[in-house]
Amino acid sequence: MPIIIADFVKNMKIRLFTIPNMLTLGNLVCGASATIALLSNADFKLAFWLVVASAVFDFFDGFVARLLKSSSAIGVQLDSLADMVSFGLVPSVAMFCWYSQSAATLQLPDCLVDYGVYLTLIIVAFSALRLAKFNIDDSQHTEFCGLPTPANGLFCLSLAMLAQMGDIVLSKEVILVISIIMACLLISPIRMFALKFKGFGWKGNELRYLFIVVSAIMIIAFTKFAVPAIILLYVVISTIRWAINCCK
Repeated sequence: MPIIIADFVKNMKIRLFTIPNMLTLGNLVCGASATIALLSNADFKLAFWLVVASAVFDFFDGFVARLLKSSSAIGVQLDSLADMVSFGLVPSVAMFCWYSQSAATLQLPDCLVDYGVYLTLIIVAFSALRLAKFNIDDSQHTEFCGLPTPANGLFCLSLAMLAQMGDIVLSKEVILVISIIMACLLISPIRMFALKFKGFGWKGNELRYLFIVVSAIMIIAFTKFAVPAIILLYVVISTIRWAINCCK
């Protein structure tokens, strides 16, 4: 009986419904809703904006936790679980649905065309690896090792939305190649800068401020093509920066 009472008291001390945790749950609910939108109606536009909402929740849960000094072990675990749905499962399902609706350009056997769709699930598998690695890697507080899952999610959903709107046309083979490349970037050793500011001064934040300014210009210039363009720019800049540092 004393052990049962001690466990009950311990569990009561775990605060579940904190403001940061509620924001994280908002991320999760948006991701679950995006999955339903894709599987029920293949609504890529709705799914994209739900993933954008997930990204906003994902940003503010950590920000609020630091602001209120209410960071917790359960919050860290909950964040990864929510990200797994919103930025792991959703982009994989989006590529799956997009592949299913697209035509093949190469004369491949029907079995390869039919079962090739399951290769898009490499995204959800590698997202799990990416998030698990992040949770145990103490070197990723100021920068990331591999492409962050939110960036990958926004990239995949933005392309699928553009395809549904008729702004781009890609074959099944190209969709598979994109899925594999993005999945590999998730677990790559490339060090990618994080938009976590060290105060609000210029020193130490030069790259972050410049990236935000350039991103704003790209949004104005490229409008609906801005999201994939910005993420590609992020990958290119990070790769060049990482390569230069490796050569030092």
